[in-house]
Amino acid sequence: MGSRPAEVAVGVPALAPERQVTWPKRTRTRLANGLEVILAESHTIPKFHGELLFRSGNAAAADRSIGLAEMTATVLRSGTRKRASRKIEEDLRRIGADLSAHAGSDASAISFSGLSEFAEPLLDLVQELAREASFPEAEFERERRQKLEEVKLQRTQPGFLASERLRKVLFGAHPYAHVAPTEAQVAAYKLDDLNTVYRELYTPRNALLLLVGDFDPQEMLKTIETVFHAWSGKQPEAKAFPAPANPRGRRVYLVHMPGAVQTQILAGCHAITRKHPDWIKLGVTNCLYGGAFNSRLVMNIREDKGYTYSPRSGVTPLRQHGFFSVSAAVRNDVVAASLTEIFYELNKLRSLPVPPAELADAQNYLSGVFSLGLATQEGLLTQFSTVAEHELPDDYLETYRAKVRAVTPEELLATARKYLDSGNMQMVLAGDRSQIESQAVLFGEVELFDAQGNRL
Repeated sequence: MGSRPAEVAVGVPALAPERQVTWPKRTRTRLANGLEVILAESHTIPKFHGELLFRSGNAAAADRSIGLAEMTATVLRSGTRKRASRKIEEDLRRIGADLSAHAGSDASAISFSGLSEFAEPLLDLVQELAREASFPEAEFERERRQKLEEVKLQRTQPGFLASERLRKVLFGAHPYAHVAPTEAQVAAYKLDDLNTVYRELYTPRNALLLLVGDFDPQEMLKTIETVFHAWSGKQPEAKAFPAPANPRGRRVYLVHMPGAVQTQILAGCHAITRKHPDWIKLGVTNCLYGGAFNSRLVMNIREDKGYTYSPRSGVTPLRQHGFFSVSAAVRNDVVAASLTEIFYELNKLRSLPVPPAELADAQNYLSGVFSLGLATQEGLLTQFSTVAEHELPDDYLETYRAKVRAVTPEELLATARKYLDSGNMQMVLAGDRSQIESQAVLFGEVELFDAQGNRL
């Protein structure tokens, strides 16, 4: 009688070796007018994606009003001295292109994409918007009315109210304290304000033109020179901002929303910017805590206890400062229980080394997400834009995966202790005071606010 064949172990197949990323060739130069240009070849499809990035945003215009750079970008697309809004739309359709303008705390941008064969007419429209935007009054009034409706709606959304309060708590007199204007501020916007912001911020010496796509760099550079050479303007004056607030100890800020059936929890503390040497270590630490679907926080309060559908944590890297935050929308009756688990997982990560297998899972996840983001021209553009805007080292992208994989359990423990500042976490609860105040007082002194931001 023959011997029985050995049983084959059934399990999860081993991960394949990580594929090398072939980085596109990049060409970098600066035009005589000060415009910085970065070109990256990507010949996967006969298109290109681009961004004209300005290194100033809402923070730079905050001394005039809140959200002015964003409103300027919104109205920017509505016309130039040569083309009305309808003509811009027709020209974009004719060449099969897309274009949008937007602004955040630290930057404003005109983003666009189109077929490579029509690069010159698309770039010509971009430079026209950057040089000769006309800010039609009718379009301005329409966008202002729309913005007023938007800010009214925001005041009904727990997530917005919690974010607004946390930023005020963490940043105080610094412009980063503001996430959106009030109705009164939007109502007070003037067309002259937009024109002033436009003239100050939209200059070639404050700008970077990034293009990724199917083109010959030298030919594209000739086109850019032809299109952008006549644009002029000086570097905006650097503005000094007040230091952010430095709240000590745990405090609770309750934003009262009568009748709310659930509560938005948002807790946070100061952290670091992307330029900091610990940035990648903190990214891995956050991934383990609450930054991935299989993170500790998600497995605890979503999978195990069912308190919430979407807990998450993240690190927000603004240019001058950064902050760590953790959020969850939970039933009113489990606010205290949820906060208890949020701090339990926070303190556990600060107390005990992470098992190597769990760390490896987080490293694989971050490396995989990073690689997926490089699969398209748009993804590559986003990465190059991040490096340029945050003034990261030239090899940041090429070395990112290796640095993620080099983080040790000991480094992760030290990073958690340094930046997940459990003892000074500021907690915001947006919900019905009558349902949650008795739970809130268990975690610190409570300050009460209404949905308009007024102290109760």
